[in-house]
Amino acid sequence: MKPRKIPLRKCVACQEMKAKKELIRVVRTPDEQILIDLTGKKSGRGAYLCGKASCFKLAKKSKALDRALKQAVSPDIYDQLEQDFIRVEDEFHALKELESDDE
Repeated sequence: MKPRKIPLRKCVACQEMKAKKELIRVVRTPDEQILIDLTGKKSGRGAYLCGKASCFKLAKKSKALDRALKQAVSPDIYDQLEQDFIRVEDEFHALKELESDDE
């Protein structure tokens, strides 16, 4: 049996290709909301970031999310996302640890 192909995505900040499960998805929903999607299944246009705060800061500085989501992201949304990102970062790393233990 052939091994399963692992889907890869590129971090919009550091431009590194990584497995989709190692990245955090930021999504622009059809009703124009921008939020963090840990499940990776919400509908809308997505952009991927490494699970590091430094990558988020780089994306904010270079306006990488604006380009990836094809919509201007206001500074207050960036601030809200940054707070969510810091809160979600620990949860994301814990989920990654659980998945690696299962394998």
